[in-house]
Amino acid sequence: YKDTVIMVFYCQRHCYEKKYSTTVVACKPAKQEIIVNGKKKKIDCYETTFEDTVMFPEGGGQPDDRGSVDGISVLRVLRRGGEAVHYLEKPLEVGAVVTQQIDWKRRHDHMQQHSAQHLITAVADTMYGYATRSWYLGESVSYIELDTEKIPKEEVELLEEAVNQRIRDATPVHIVEYDALDPKLKEIRTRGLPEDIVGPVRVVTIENVDTNMCCGTHVHNLADLQAIKLLYTEKGKSNKTLLYFVAGARVLRCFEVSERSHERLGCF
Repeated sequence: YKDTVIMVFYCQRHCYEKKYSTTVVACKPAKQEIIVNGKKKKIDCYETTFEDTVMFPEGGGQPDDRGSVDGISVLRVLRRGGEAVHYLEKPLEVGAVVTQQIDWKRRHDHMQQHSAQHLITAVADTMYGYATRSWYLGESVSYIELDTEKIPKEEVELLEEAVNQRIRDATPVHIVEYDALDPKLKEIRTRGLPEDIVGPVRVVTIENVDTNMCCGTHVHNLADLQAIKLLYTEKGKSNKTLLYFVAGARVLRCFEVSERSHERLGCF
């Protein structure tokens, strides 16, 4: 048992791992809000912590992982200080050694969208000086809030070509951990560290493209993104523009939806 909480979990150091054996540290009855059929609902569950976890707790704009622990469904995973708090359908015995297993399809999708966001953010800033103010990872599409009143269609097309070229170049992605007081962190782009941060700080670097503090799970190489499609822009608040995108497997799903629509309209 570790007597100090950690900010960097097993899931962050080993983003491609699907299973992990660990020990139950605490487990108690709790209530947790989840979404059922599009509606929020509070349910009875068990708040559980482990020595470490293969499941990413919600943070940095990235939703949490889901999966199971010894066959028991994991409903939510949230960060509380340096702990990853898991909400399970059934209780576990404190001290028991258990096996965590993630929903890999969900995890890999989040990795693709999050790494794509870093790439789009960096290239949009380099090419046009458009700073990213926030981003949202949705269930089917995501968007980046850019600090510009509008983006001409021609710029969107050139931006799309540029980010996909980085994917074709098989650009490596590196993750390095720094002490929270390391002066090097002052030179790295960030929206600010959480006040309750404990332990090392992760810095994600897309080789020759971007360096940024981030707690999320990422691909090891941009080739794993397969492709990025910039879908459309939308006027945001305070003279900002929302740039909607999909990456990886979502690109194929978008094409499949479009193809079915054309078939229904008799276009093929």
